[in-house]
Amino acid sequence: MAGLRFLTAGESHGQCLTAIVEGIPAGLCVDIEKINCDLARRQQGYGRGGRMKIETDRAEVLSGIRFGETMGDPVTLRIANRDWQNWTDRMSVFGPEFGDKVTAVRPGHADLTGVLKYDRDDARDILERASARETAARVAAGGLCKEFLAACGMEVVSHVVKIGGITVDEARINRETIGSGASELNCYDAVAEEAMKERIREAMSEGDTLGGTFEVIVRGAPLGLGSHIQWDRRLDGRLAGAMMSIQAVKGVEIGAGFQCSELPGSQIHDEMFLSGAEHVYRKTNRAGGLEGGMSNGEEIVVRACMKPIPTLMKPLHSVDIADGREVLACKERSDVCAVAAASVVGEAMTAIVLAEAVLDKFGGDAMCDLLSALESYRARVQA
Repeated sequence: MAGLRFLTAGESHGQCLTAIVEGIPAGLCVDIEKINCDLARRQQGYGRGGRMKIETDRAEVLSGIRFGETMGDPVTLRIANRDWQNWTDRMSVFGPEFGDKVTAVRPGHADLTGVLKYDRDDARDILERASARETAARVAAGGLCKEFLAACGMEVVSHVVKIGGITVDEARINRETIGSGASELNCYDAVAEEAMKERIREAMSEGDTLGGTFEVIVRGAPLGLGSHIQWDRRLDGRLAGAMMSIQAVKGVEIGAGFQCSELPGSQIHDEMFLSGAEHVYRKTNRAGGLEGGMSNGEEIVVRACMKPIPTLMKPLHSVDIADGREVLACKERSDVCAVAAASVVGEAMTAIVLAEAVLDKFGGDAMCDLLSALESYRARVQA
C-alpha cells in the first residue's frame, strides 16, 4: 500500500518513548544497529547536558519485523527511559500527586501557552511532552526510513554549519566526507569546530545557551519526487514543514535559500548543459535539488536554524502561574548547545518525508515491486 505515516508517544521522564511507523513495504531487511547508531549520535555532541549521561538509547522492536525483515504491518519501536526509575513518583500514572509543581514558566518554551491551552496548573504536564527528548522516537522512526531509502539507492547525511555566530568555511569542507561521523559537533571544518567549542565553553561559564544552523543532504534521490500539481504535494514544502516541526527550529531554507532574495537570477538559477547521450547536467546546485516542488536529480540540500535552548542556568525573568508574581524562570536539567543533536533529528525528519515521497510515487506492498518500479522509472528518465 502506498503512503507512510508515523506517530510518537511518551514523555521526557516517562517509562519510554514509542514510535509507530506504518507503510513500509514487506521485505525490507532492517539492521537495528544502524538505527541504534543514529540514536547514539543524537545523544552526543559538545555542549550536551547531564541527561545524556544517564540515558543509553536503544530501540526495541515490538512489532512489524520478523527474522530481520519487515512484514508490511506497522513497525513499533520502543526506547526505554532509564531516568524513569528516578521519576516513578513524580510521573506516576495513577498514584497520588507527588513533588512540587512547576509554576515558574520559561520564556521561549511551551510552558505558559501549554498550561493555558490545556487548562493545567503544573507546567510539567506540558514540558514533559514538549521536551526535545521526544525526538529520540523520531530518530528511531527516521532510522527505519533511512534503511528503506538505502535499499532504494539513497543516503541522508548532515553537518553543522554554524554555532553561536561562528560559521564554517565551505572551502575547507570536503563534502564527500560529510556523514563519516568524524566530528564531535558533526562539523567538517576543523578550524570552525574548535572555535565553536570555545564559544560553547564561554556560554556554559555564563549560564547561557547557544543555537546554530545545520544542513541535511540527500544523495541519490531520483528526479520527480513530489509534484507541482497541488500545494501540499510540493516536496520542498513538505521538507520545510518537517524541519519546522523539530523543537527549537525557527527557520528553514532550501539550497541558496534567503540568498535568492539578494542576487539576480543570472547568479541564482542553475544553468543546464548536455553531456553524452543527451544527458542533462548542472554545474551548480543553488536550487538545492528541488525545482517546481519536485526533486530534479541533484543532491537535495535543506538547512535549518535552531534557536538557543530556553532553559538557562541563569534564568530569565518570567511569571509564576500559581500566584501571578514576577519571578525567575524554572531550571530544568538542560544542554548548553544541541545543534549537533538537532542535525541528526533533521536527518530523521528528512528521511521520513523522502520515504513518504518515494512510496507516493512508486507504491508497492512488497519491496520487490517497489524496486522494480523505481528501476524502470530511472531507466526512462535517465536519472
